[in-house]
Amino acid sequence: MDRISKIIAGVALCVMQVSMGQETAVAENAVEENNEAAAARDTTEVSQNLSSDKVKIDGVIAVVGDYIILESDIDKSYIDLQNQGNSIKDITRCQLLGKLMEDKLYAHQAVQDSLEVSDKQIMAQTEQQLNFLVGQVGTMEKLLAYYKKSDEESFKEELFQINKIRMLAENMQTKIVDEIEITPEEVRQWFNNIPEDERPVFGAELEISQIVKEPEVPEEEKQKVVDRLNEMKRDIEENGSSFATKAILYSKDPGSSSKGGYYHVTRNTGFAKEFMDVAYSLQEGEISEPFETDFGWHIIMVDKIMGQELDLRHILINPEIPAEALAKAKKELEEVRQKIADGEVSFSDAAREFSDEKETKFEGGQLRNPSNMDTRFELTKLDPTMYNQVRNLETGKISPVYEEEDPRKPGKVTFKIIKVTNRYDDHKADYVKDYLKIKDLALKEKQIKAVKEWMEKTITDTYIMVNADYKGCDFSNNWVKK
Repeated sequence: MDRISKIIAGVALCVMQVSMGQETAVAENAVEENNEAAAARDTTEVSQNLSSDKVKIDGVIAVVGDYIILESDIDKSYIDLQNQGNSIKDITRCQLLGKLMEDKLYAHQAVQDSLEVSDKQIMAQTEQQLNFLVGQVGTMEKLLAYYKKSDEESFKEELFQINKIRMLAENMQTKIVDEIEITPEEVRQWFNNIPEDERPVFGAELEISQIVKEPEVPEEEKQKVVDRLNEMKRDIEENGSSFATKAILYSKDPGSSSKGGYYHVTRNTGFAKEFMDVAYSLQEGEISEPFETDFGWHIIMVDKIMGQELDLRHILINPEIPAEALAKAKKELEEVRQKIADGEVSFSDAAREFSDEKETKFEGGQLRNPSNMDTRFELTKLDPTMYNQVRNLETGKISPVYEEEDPRKPGKVTFKIIKVTNRYDDHKADYVKDYLKIKDLALKEKQIKAVKEWMEKTITDTYIMVNADYKGCDFSNNWVKK
């Protein structure tokens, strides 16, 4: 867990222990020889049995509001962490229990506050998650055996509920901190309160500009793609061929091809405007004409319309770029680089005149960090391709021309040159030079305080029960009831 998660989880567990200790008595006779009760009873039955102070439900280790936490939930958390490539060596069951309780508390309060999540969106994510997991182990049968599940539908329902709780928790966390702002004076006071020898040290940072040249795709290559998409459209409409199968076989969209081109979208989905305009112009079952976006050429079929939400499928294909077009684009950029080196034009003016990247050309090629729109990038957080180009590049120097394929746009090749306009070595935080980073740290601290206050109030108002003799967790003995 990151620092904020640890703090929040710690607050949840510590405050819970204090509030329960103040407001409840330990049910000394709660644990009886009644382990034959089924852990699968619904929440109402669990709560009633726990309230009797006479029964310990086998497998249930905590209840938070309307949610229960089972022993198997912790086992699954370990499996999920391993599947994500994380080390579980130093993660205790107590820590995972704390995180699960935290998520359930957020989700419970989200329901109380009527924060809604879309079941269609959750199901789409669940399907994508299942496809990914099957891809990892090979077959659905192996996946079910790995997770010790009897059938696909029950496993899918379990994943659906896990994803729903996660999304509810995320929405609740967002609500807590969404309206929190911080003034420049608060930032200044926060920074000045840090002792000189404890102020943060920021890693090496760079300001980077670039000029991008895109190879020109011949019209005949574009027409080949349009013709191919039209042929697929006719085959589906006239011969009953499967759109989903064609998407799996031919679509170049890495985010949807394995799902038969499927996406669930709303008006707020951040896809290209051209894509969204076409999608919302179609009727159920209708297939669009081929159209172009920055990602390539598409056709879309709408499966279902639910008010402002759509279930759709699409196929993405990119034209082939001839070798002569690639060579021409590279040569043109090399000539631009030479003009800059000879002093005929500045890098920024060359970017404005020659760069094909709309997002940067009008700022003289200046790149901005999408996380905060600052011009600085931490060297160690750059993507590998960019890192390899700039790590040894001195300030004011220009990289050789290099070829790059955008991972978000398979088949879209560009040529680039990069200039490091400023380099900042490792340094202790400076209020003026590092204001945006300092502001971000101060805001996070204020958000943590808000979350702590929210936790304290919410725990007091929420029905919570914890099996305190659970190994590894420092709670009071036996069952503790609020």
